[in-house]
Amino acid sequence: MLEIRNLHKNFGPLVAVDDVSFTVARGEVLGFLGPNGAGKSTTMKMATGFLAPDRGTAVICGHDIADAPLAAKRSFGYLPEGAPAYPDMTVADFLRFVAHIRGFRGEEATARINHIVELVHLNEVYEQRIETLSKGFRRRVGVAQALIHDPPVVILDEPTDGLDPNQKYEMRGILAAMRSEKAIIISTHLLEEVEAVCSRAIIIARGRILADGTPGELAARSRYHNAVRLEIEPANEPRIRADLAALADIAAIETADDGRALIVLPREHASIAADIAELAEGRDWRIGGFSVERGRLDEVFRAITAPGSDIAAS
Repeated sequence: MLEIRNLHKNFGPLVAVDDVSFTVARGEVLGFLGPNGAGKSTTMKMATGFLAPDRGTAVICGHDIADAPLAAKRSFGYLPEGAPAYPDMTVADFLRFVAHIRGFRGEEATARINHIVELVHLNEVYEQRIETLSKGFRRRVGVAQALIHDPPVVILDEPTDGLDPNQKYEMRGILAAMRSEKAIIISTHLLEEVEAVCSRAIIIARGRILADGTPGELAARSRYHNAVRLEIEPANEPRIRADLAALADIAAIETADDGRALIVLPREHASIAADIAELAEGRDWRIGGFSVERGRLDEVFRAITAPGSDIAAS
């Protein structure tokens, strides 16, 4: 439903986006993940026709954004960076304006506005001027205008920026409810957002795509994939470390930040849980907890996006 083809953009000597290509299918929520300045917003602006690429294009529901811009723009809803809106309008006036320019009139426009106000929880600020709203409510208004025409493709740049934890939870529920019928792309630098709502994630840095996979697949690239966390008494740590040193597939043993656990890292992502469990039982370690990590997305993200990193997509 959304196809990004070889997008490239320079700003003077700066290469902001460097030959970016990917697709998003119906039912996917793609997290477009990267540090500040990675090229996320620039890619979205080119994909939606707000910025002309130097090379490449975007195709939305079969419509090329360059060759058929109106047809393409009818097919998506877009929340730009910063959620811009007319500050002197009330929320009600702004949504009526958006419904009007999207081609809705009369009862249909009213029904769509009422539905989106209820969905995004704007009732309490409906008659307020946008300039008086908090950052979180302005963001909700931006999401509402992107969804008011029920588009098949939804492109959201930092949709939860400025929202409190409860509002973030609500927004994730909205995205989850839409997922089966739409192709959704969310630009973010929040790893928790990707893990909470995305079925797939792309990591971009320095204008290039460096990784593409499910959050689980990306986390599995972490050195903590299949690591075992053992809750122990600090007094028993030397003995347990000595016992663990005898296992062949252990790469390292770390003390957890809270000082109450050991993190046992496997060699080459080997499955070590069964061997450690057997050893713990045989040596009577009396551990307080035992868990296996799937990996840490934040560690993978840092390793891939760090300056000078040459880790390629896999």
